[in-house]
Amino acid sequence: MPPKLRAWSAADASLPVAIEVLRRGPISRAELARRLQLTRGSLSRLSAPLLESGILREVGEHNDGRVGRPTQLLDVDADASTFVGIKLRENEVIVAQTNLRGHILHSSTAPLDDGDPRSVVAVIAEQVRMLCTDAQPSAIGIGIGALVRDRADVVSAPFLGWRDVPLARLVTEATGIPALIDNDVLAFTEYEHWFGEGRDDARFAVVSLGSGTGFGLVANGALVTADDYGIGLVGHWPLDPTGPMCPDGHRGCATALLNSDSIARRTSEALARAVDYDTVLDLAREGQPAARAIVDEAGRGLGRLLAAICNLTLPQHLILAGEGVGLAHVAWAAIHEGIRADRDPRALTPPIIITSGDNAAWCRGAAALAIQAYVQGRLHDASA
Repeated sequence: MPPKLRAWSAADASLPVAIEVLRRGPISRAELARRLQLTRGSLSRLSAPLLESGILREVGEHNDGRVGRPTQLLDVDADASTFVGIKLRENEVIVAQTNLRGHILHSSTAPLDDGDPRSVVAVIAEQVRMLCTDAQPSAIGIGIGALVRDRADVVSAPFLGWRDVPLARLVTEATGIPALIDNDVLAFTEYEHWFGEGRDDARFAVVSLGSGTGFGLVANGALVTADDYGIGLVGHWPLDPTGPMCPDGHRGCATALLNSDSIARRTSEALARAVDYDTVLDLAREGQPAARAIVDEAGRGLGRLLAAICNLTLPQHLILAGEGVGLAHVAWAAIHEGIRADRDPRALTPPIIITSGDNAAWCRGAAALAIQAYVQGRLHDASA
């Protein structure tokens, strides 16, 4: 079944109405008009073609307690189209099928025995084929810890040894489905902006923890990005001038203090035995002195990074994500100590949201790339 591109791309002036309902439905007409700053008549004019084409539908009724007839709610059929979100890691690929709101329907994980781009694409194509047996997805989104150009080409992905790989084109050719790619933290931030914790915020920031430290920012209701996004610039943000040194020679930067590999390596050296990151967090939680000291040092560094983000961008929320997010739970007190060190005592610290850190979150982010392109009519015909 081909993707239903025509209905969404033909929305034209009505498209903001459709997207607002997608992000927030079911929603009353009154609330929708308020959010879009439309008059009742303008909303009726813009929503009429959306209802006629089936993009929007009336579902149920809402009674706000006022005298008169209940109002009918507007919504989209979130299950009318499916999408694929993929998280590409060094040794595995995680694939999830989602609906139009990024809710995961099915998922699978497959190992990557060979990092050659065409071998990776073959694994992706096979997983998509096995996962999506009911109907062909409308689009595929791929998140990767890399520098990406035009949501099409991997400029540099050191963890895979890739340079200048046209990944979107290769996946589209292998699956017959339009595909696009972007940096995984950026993709995660897009999901939080459209469907997640940041959808009601004009400004919010994401910090991802794990094998690297990532940063995403939404300001004035739009994702902040540029050609340099994906280089890993925040990884060398200075946090402690007396801290450990990273492989690039920066003392006390985010890479040296916060990366899971660095935390595991330093603790292993202190204990004279090999321990992994999760074990370090367990030991710190139990009060083992060396692990506790290293984890708290990382927590204070993370707090200083969050303080800098607050001072520079004034976010309404801070969202912590990534497979290393367990640090936030274990070093919670140290994080706030670091924040207080670099924040004016009169300044309010925005709420800090700690996500699950599982692979599903990365896949939802990747799917959000595909969903956005689909509803905004920015997909290319895979058969062209």
